[in-house]
Amino acid sequence: MSVSMTTAHAAAARFSDCAPAKFSNLSAEALYQLAVARGEGEIARGGPIVVRTGEHTGRSAKDKFIVRTPEVEEKVWWDANQSMTQEAFDRLHADMLDYATARELISQDLRGGADKGHSINVRVFTEYAWHSLFIQHLLVRPPMSERGGDADFTIVDLPGFEADPSVHGCRSKTVIAVDFTKRMILIGGTSYAGEMKKSVFTILNFLLPEEGVMPMHCSVNVGKKNDAAIFFGLSGTGKTTLSADPDRTLIGDDEHGWGKTGLFNFEGGCYAKMIRLSPSAEPEIYATTQTFGTVLENVVMDPVTRELDLDDATLAENSRGAYPIHYIPNADPRGVAGHPKNIVMLTCDAFGVMPPIARLTRDQAMYMFLSGYTAKVAGTEKGLGNEPQATFSTCFGAPFMPRHPSEYGKLLGELIDKHQVDCWIVSTGWTGGPHGVGQRMPIKETRTLLAAALDGSLNVSPMTKDPIFGFDVPSEVAGVDPKILTPRNTWADPAAYDAQAQKLAAMFVDNFKIYEAYVSDAVKGSGPRL
Repeated sequence: MSVSMTTAHAAAARFSDCAPAKFSNLSAEALYQLAVARGEGEIARGGPIVVRTGEHTGRSAKDKFIVRTPEVEEKVWWDANQSMTQEAFDRLHADMLDYATARELISQDLRGGADKGHSINVRVFTEYAWHSLFIQHLLVRPPMSERGGDADFTIVDLPGFEADPSVHGCRSKTVIAVDFTKRMILIGGTSYAGEMKKSVFTILNFLLPEEGVMPMHCSVNVGKKNDAAIFFGLSGTGKTTLSADPDRTLIGDDEHGWGKTGLFNFEGGCYAKMIRLSPSAEPEIYATTQTFGTVLENVVMDPVTRELDLDDATLAENSRGAYPIHYIPNADPRGVAGHPKNIVMLTCDAFGVMPPIARLTRDQAMYMFLSGYTAKVAGTEKGLGNEPQATFSTCFGAPFMPRHPSEYGKLLGELIDKHQVDCWIVSTGWTGGPHGVGQRMPIKETRTLLAAALDGSLNVSPMTKDPIFGFDVPSEVAGVDPKILTPRNTWADPAAYDAQAQKLAAMFVDNFKIYEAYVSDAVKGSGPRL
């Protein structure tokens, strides 16, 4: 990546000199041995290592900060990103160095980005052996001959270190501090390993737009006709499950870039939700739970038989599995593909309003992309009541977007126009009523509809215009009950559907007000009609 790295190299050298890693670039086997010897995890039947993350079973979004320096002042979207002073970061860095000197750290030299022309070399220092294994899986693993040189960015991950808000300018004992100027990320007070991978994603989201590359929170797969597809979606919408299609080649399940030559994975592995994973619906992912090397976070295991219980959410609703992408049989380890033919925006609509699939115009796609809609249901997070709660996470990844959403939206619109991409919205949520009344959309029907969209046959199907959202909804698709295609027809009380649809439409309109000044009238007018 064509940027000056002098400060980055100085910061990395300082940490390496003051707190040298006892172990560097260990293999998965060596990390297993070290993790078990330290009591960090246990081996389950089949070989995966099972670990617990304690009180943090997901990201700590409110504890993430970006260091506010003159170099980034005009580039960061401060309305959605918390700032930290350079002085506070320096104190945090010094105190984490002191903490690290008394511990045996592990380092990994890895890369963010499968396209070498748009990648960064990352050196990751971890306190836990299993964290080192996790990040080895999730980032791109260069050949050993390419490791050990200068790092473009350094990540320091010390779960046992507790920050002091009065000293370090943070909110709690947990902190994720990103310094784009010194090119260093400091993570403390949380054992949730996903913070490391999302830190790399944040870095690439900041750097790549200046190179004309669109960073995306999405999965990607490719059909036999070299027809790549992008799947945007927030957690729980089916991004990982639906991209792991036995009839298509997986490029990656979570983070990608879209540049002049096509698509490329930011990562070298997958980080899939494990709770209630089905061997019939998700056979490729399920198989990784019985494979040596997989890291299972907060999955319940019988201490005697070592059998896993993927349905038990006692430890976390957000139980996860991390594994190299080659554990998926039809994955492409190169992590690259051509330009996409289709873009699919996934939403788990718990209100039961959105159709199982609809075709979007380019302007509707930009509206939906900037909206980033899904819904959460009771039981998935603390504090949620009985009613579904709409979630709008712009660009389908607001916590990882340092720049203003309009920058990413503009890039997406230009790429859709240039490559004439077909766009779709797919609901994997509820049908026949909202959560608690209706049923979850059958995954078999979702896969059938997706297949029709990706092979082009859905483009010639008869369509009707959704009266509220305005997008084209197919009225018949081979192998799918026509009734399920139009949500209103699945509700026992059509008037109740109309009220629910208006309620959701109003949420869209209200949420989009903050973007209206940054988009064209055509995009602004592509939202739902009240």
